[in-house]
Amino acid sequence: MFRKNKVKKKAGSVKNITLMDDIIRTSNLLTRDMNFNHLVSVLVEQSLDVTRSDMAAYFSYSEEPEKKTTLTRIYKRGRWDVAETLDRKSSLVEFIEESEETVIVLMKKKDRHFPSIILNETMESAIALPIFTPDFKLGILILNSVHNNYYNHNRFQFLNSLSKLASGMLNNARLFNEMKESYKKIEGLERYQKSIFSSMTDLLITLDSAGNFYYANNEAIAGFNLNENYPGISCTDFFEKKLSKSVLNSIEECHTSSHEFLGLKGMYKDKELDKEIDFQLNISPLMGTRGKKLGTVLIFNDETKTRNLQKKMNIVTEERRQIKDMFSRYLSKDLVNSLINQPELVKLGGAQKQATVLFADIRGYTSFSEGKEPAYIIEILNEYFDEAVEKVISSHGFIDKFIGDCIMAAWGVPMVSEQEDAINAVTCALEIQKLINSKKRHFFKGYAENLKVGIGLHSGFLVAGNLGSSRRMDYTIIGDTVNIAARLEGVAEAGEVIITQSTKEKLSDLFRLEKRTPVKVKGKSKPIHIYNVLERIK
Repeated sequence: MFRKNKVKKKAGSVKNITLMDDIIRTSNLLTRDMNFNHLVSVLVEQSLDVTRSDMAAYFSYSEEPEKKTTLTRIYKRGRWDVAETLDRKSSLVEFIEESEETVIVLMKKKDRHFPSIILNETMESAIALPIFTPDFKLGILILNSVHNNYYNHNRFQFLNSLSKLASGMLNNARLFNEMKESYKKIEGLERYQKSIFSSMTDLLITLDSAGNFYYANNEAIAGFNLNENYPGISCTDFFEKKLSKSVLNSIEECHTSSHEFLGLKGMYKDKELDKEIDFQLNISPLMGTRGKKLGTVLIFNDETKTRNLQKKMNIVTEERRQIKDMFSRYLSKDLVNSLINQPELVKLGGAQKQATVLFADIRGYTSFSEGKEPAYIIEILNEYFDEAVEKVISSHGFIDKFIGDCIMAAWGVPMVSEQEDAINAVTCALEIQKLINSKKRHFFKGYAENLKVGIGLHSGFLVAGNLGSSRRMDYTIIGDTVNIAARLEGVAEAGEVIITQSTKEKLSDLFRLEKRTPVKVKGKSKPIHIYNVLERIK
């Protein structure tokens, strides 16, 4: 009898030692990594391996358990299919949440209370363990076996111990991850804050609670010639001989009493570097949470720099105003806006450009104007100019000037697009002739009804720029290209649009042309090939 009991005692001791070994080994695996998902995998794998269950799955609560109706399966082991979620309203989850106790079903056929504990219909027994802490619900671990009465006392003891150990470890991992995320957010906010401070044009310095430099933005580092070791330097010592006593006293008072000073004016003087800054200073206490004072903020506005920037701004504004005044009547709005945004395109003096130049002259004007009142003649011209100029501007042309009854325009100044310029110019010339030939025209009426227009165009290099004296300057074009276009206008008959070979080469096959006999123009030794533009066909 004694020997039999002794044998039983030894057998029990062996089981206890084995259980302890399993727990120690598993706990060692759990402490190797603080990653939450890694810990879950260790929990599931070890619980299944040690108990030799057929299936194990871990269902996790969301970060806000009270707002979610299901638990999500994040890890499983076993070859059988398992549902992706576990309903929080199921009897199993409600019981575990209320009691915080483990649930064991030894025979599936005899259990009617917790059907969701069986993860697959092939399974016969199961155990579900809460992975909870006193303050937080993490998840539920469920293990299944294909055998009845599988989860005995020893398996329960191991799983119960493991679940309590894992609950603490997983909660620590959760808190550790939250801490890392919070730290990342804090770092991101600090970087964001520093980038804002760095982009400020004002000189910003913050002082710590002891009155020493804590942070200075780039403008302050450059403006006050601070070296890389500036943090920790006493503000009073650094500025003692560089700021007035009244300003230093205000900084000290703000630092000790949290009184704010705004709009202080003064002069920073560094005799060693022969540097002066005319500033306006705002001094404010730097407050933390719950009203705790952390230090002081100094913001110096460099008024010398501000005045210089204002001068530059005024110059830019004046340049844009001049461009608008110079071109708004002679260019389309989109081209004027482009020039305002790119004022460098309109240089003082001249610049060589490729352009297409148009001269449109009224035929029969001299005989028509004889004996007519000047006011009547001007009225006739203005009625025609109103509509012809609108065609030039709408086709992105530039009205250079009016020479009596002649319109001089150019495409490619101030902005260049060679082929498009030539196409727009020739298209505009045809549109003007179409206006004149229309029975619905609003000009050239009465005595002027027989007036016609001859148009000449030429493409090539010219000089465009502001020409004139200090009292008056105009943006205009000069050069051989302009002269040839003017000569062609004299060649063109009434109603014709005459172009040169250089213009033709830029038109592709968009127009139907009629070749004319080459003409000799003043200033050219060889005849120029010319064409009459009949219509646009594409």
